[in-house]
Amino acid sequence: MEVNSNCDNFILDRAILKIGFWAGSFAFIAISAFGIAQSLQILGLLLYPTDEILIYGFSLCIVVPFLFEILALYHVTKDEKKFWSHASLIFTIIYAVFVTANYVVQLATVIPMTMKGHSNEITILKQTPHSLFWDFDAIGYIAMGLATLFAVPLFEKKGFQKWVRYSFLFHGLGTPLIAFVYFYPDFSEKLLLIATPWIITGPLSMLLLALMFRKIATTAHTQKIQ
Repeated sequence: MEVNSNCDNFILDRAILKIGFWAGSFAFIAISAFGIAQSLQILGLLLYPTDEILIYGFSLCIVVPFLFEILALYHVTKDEKKFWSHASLIFTIIYAVFVTANYVVQLATVIPMTMKGHSNEITILKQTPHSLFWDFDAIGYIAMGLATLFAVPLFEKKGFQKWVRYSFLFHGLGTPLIAFVYFYPDFSEKLLLIATPWIITGPLSMLLLALMFRKIATTAHTQKIQ
């Protein structure tokens, strides 16, 4: 049975492809919601603690769907390209561990304790510029960028996969900007504007990968009924 040329690097496993599609769709929704909440905070339209609850909450909601999306990518990659999907999965796990540790601490400990007036007692746990959990967040999003960068060789330079490839490439190449924003000595909200492309490339890469899964799953279904 002839395989669609746009699927040469992938196994036509409909079950895993469906998981990848739905995981990517949820990741896209969560990261888009985060971008909106972050923008509203910068504009001064969200105040504490609502701003941080929404930002950390939506950020936490990205983790599991994105992890499953990349896990699905790993499992549908053919052996000759598996090194790249494996590298992507490893960096995704690093991202998941560091940002989950950060967001759970902020949501479950820092915000509730601050609201009770115990802010001084938990200073070390707060995500403030150049703090411990600020660095955790930085490591997480640098790892996410590397995860997308290592996945680039998986995608063809033609058809729909070309757009997935470009979105992953641009998202990965934005990693130095993310590192600069996190580690520049004098942080300001204006500095966040340098990372603005991330708010576009992040959701776009997750959505396009999800749609690629759906397209390949459709190909698998078509071949099955033939």
